[in-house]
Amino acid sequence: METTNRKLKMGMVGGGITGFIGAIHLRAALMENRIELVCGCFSSNTEVSRQSGSVYCLPEERIYSTYQEMFEKEMLLSEEERMNFVTIVTPNKHHFEPAMMALERGIHVVLDKPMTFSLEEAKVLQRKVEETGLVLALTHVYSGYPAVKEMKARIAAGELGKLRRIYVEYPQGWLAGRIEIEKGNNAGWRTDPKSSGKAGCMGDIGTHAWHLCEYVSGLKVEEMCAELNTFVPGRPIDDDGTAMMRMEQGVKALLAASQIAAGESNNINIRVYGEKGGLQWIQEDPNILYLKTSDDPEQIIHIGRDRSYLGKNTQWNVRTPGGHPEGFIEAFANIYRNFALTVAAQKAEEQPTPEMLDFPNVYDGVRGMQFIETIVKAGWDDEAKWVKWVE
Repeated sequence: METTNRKLKMGMVGGGITGFIGAIHLRAALMENRIELVCGCFSSNTEVSRQSGSVYCLPEERIYSTYQEMFEKEMLLSEEERMNFVTIVTPNKHHFEPAMMALERGIHVVLDKPMTFSLEEAKVLQRKVEETGLVLALTHVYSGYPAVKEMKARIAAGELGKLRRIYVEYPQGWLAGRIEIEKGNNAGWRTDPKSSGKAGCMGDIGTHAWHLCEYVSGLKVEEMCAELNTFVPGRPIDDDGTAMMRMEQGVKALLAASQIAAGESNNINIRVYGEKGGLQWIQEDPNILYLKTSDDPEQIIHIGRDRSYLGKNTQWNVRTPGGHPEGFIEAFANIYRNFALTVAAQKAEEQPTPEMLDFPNVYDGVRGMQFIETIVKAGWDDEAKWVKWVE
């Protein structure tokens, strides 16, 4: 592949030094040495954007005050100089416009989740990706963990037999109090429907739980019965919720997500059960899968030791020596690496391998917005029981 050894040039919208997740994206993108940061508008605050670009060692002329200015001026540069793709790391309200501006200019896109502010915007992005043939990656990071990929492969191979039941939970405790009225944290926009969209907790972390459920099982949710809650007085959006979900092939799933589970950090836990046994993954112990069967003792499948028994896609996404954990930034890096290799293959007019194409895309993004629409519709309606998946 002739373009593989040439770095992709990355621009950023958001991701300044006053935030949290932007630095994670940047470290992950640079990890494989396939990507270089060349420009950015890192904040709506011009001074923060300038300071961030300086910290990121960019020349002053490639640090922009607005993303509109960035797209305008980058397109005046030669194809060798200007950015090849943009990463958008902003509140949900500001995902759609820069993503569309990029796609309209032939620039590939990486978006933080959820993909857009509304389902309508998500469908427009899908049509634009299909029209242009450009690559859009969505950073549902937990699908990037090698152990999760091993879980998916074993389920697809029929190791659990016909699937019956999935439990997935994502408890956090950082919003147990109304910290959004204070300064110096990232809670403000996440708890403001004008910036986050219809869902709070379910848009922020419930989408991760739902995506894990569909990703590892290979099955889609068809309808749900849900309850959303706002436990913290004065908060205008959900901070907790639960959903029973009916999936394809008769599989039943139970999803719970909460940001008021005091004392919890990021205790994601998914368990999948079939006729022959079950598999469990816990994000806070990310290198281990637990295999449970009726007739044998519980087995521990350790991703970080002898890897000869792991599937091809799992091995493709492992990068540390045995015994070292594959963590959060590495999972992000797997998404960026696979995205970069797919773009490189496209430039070389070659077909990306299945391993390269294994990252969340625009179709996952649309389904994520459909998940939000469905759970909000079901979760606040005490009269409704089962609600069909919103298309």
